[in-house]
Amino acid sequence: MAKQDPLAAKINTDTYLGFDFGNKKIGTAVGQTITATASPLQTIRAINQNPNWDAIGKLIQEWRPAGLVVGISKQADGSDNIITPRMLKFCRQLEGRYRLPVYQQDEALSTFEAKQMLFDEVSVNATKLWEVQDQLAAQLILQSWLNDYKKEH
Repeated sequence: MAKQDPLAAKINTDTYLGFDFGNKKIGTAVGQTITATASPLQTIRAINQNPNWDAIGKLIQEWRPAGLVVGISKQADGSDNIITPRMLKFCRQLEGRYRLPVYQQDEALSTFEAKQMLFDEVSVNATKLWEVQDQLAAQLILQSWLNDYKKEH
C-alpha cells in the first residue's frame, strides 16, 4: 500500500481560495464547488509591494484548499495591463510555494463591480470601503470561476 502524503489527506477537495492581486493589497475570498458560492475573507496588505507570504500561508494552512484562483487583468483588447506581468508572477509564486493548482480568471472589472456594490450600501463609510473592496473583488473573481466550474462538471 502506497504511503499517503499527510498534507494531501487534509486538503478540502471542494474548497478554493480566490485572490484579487494588487501592488499594495490583495483581496482574498473562499468558495466551495459543492455550493458554488464564494465569500469574502480579508484584505492582505503588501510589504514593500511584495505579497505578504506569511499571511497567505496562514490562509492556505487554515482552509487547506484544493486550488487557488487569481484574477488576471487585461485591457479591453486582450493585451496586458501594466500590472498583468506581476499578476502572472504572483500565480507562479503561489504554485511554486504551495504546490497547489493555480487557475487564472479574467477579472474584467471586478474591482469596479465591487465598488459599485459597496456604493449601493448607504451605511458603508470610506474607511470600510477601502478595507473590503478588494475582498469583494476576490469574491467576484472566485464566484465567476465557480460558475464556470459548475458548468463544466
